[in-house]
Amino acid sequence: MNNETTTLISLKESVKRVEHKLQALEAQFKELDFTKDNLTQKFEHHSKTLASQAAQDELWTAVLAVKFTSMELNILYSYVIEVLICLHTRVLEKLPDLVRGLPTLASVLRRKVKNKRVRIVWESVLEEYGLQEGDITALCTFFIAHGNKAEHFTAKVRQMYIRDVTVLITNMVKNQALQEGLLRAVQVIEKGKAVRAPEEQKSFLKELIPSVKN
Repeated sequence: MNNETTTLISLKESVKRVEHKLQALEAQFKELDFTKDNLTQKFEHHSKTLASQAAQDELWTAVLAVKFTSMELNILYSYVIEVLICLHTRVLEKLPDLVRGLPTLASVLRRKVKNKRVRIVWESVLEEYGLQEGDITALCTFFIAHGNKAEHFTAKVRQMYIRDVTVLITNMVKNQALQEGLLRAVQVIEKGKAVRAPEEQKSFLKELIPSVKN
């Protein structure tokens, strides 16, 4: 075997070793990219979770911090409970075959997470009344916090005590999510549908079309 042949064999072996190293490096880079993507997704999910928890904590703090009189609390509670009952009733009207399986609004909220049909109907009901999930979170938080000590006032009784409940809400409630949720609850009960601000309507265009009830 001459020197040229030996050199050629040695060169081929070197090339193979380099190729193997490059393949190993490529595999490592792919693994690093995969790990980076996983970490990024986990971080984003964790950030969203923390943000959601912070918003929920802030909402709870706001609900418990406002010092309503007994009369004021009963009036606001009345609007809240009437809206929640209204939403539950409307969902059942659209899902008559699931009446027994959805005895409460809480059951609707649980089922919509995994049941696409319930979720679609729930979203359509919210759209009909000009509400969004954030409003429901605020109203449910208010209901849970005060439901055991408040009582329902009829519309006639409410009007005897206060003429414009929106003034009460805007003056007493400073948390934006809670204030907007309560104001929209009043609008739904008194006007049949919540009216959103112009900037909100841009992202909620379907609400500009009057709802057609079945």
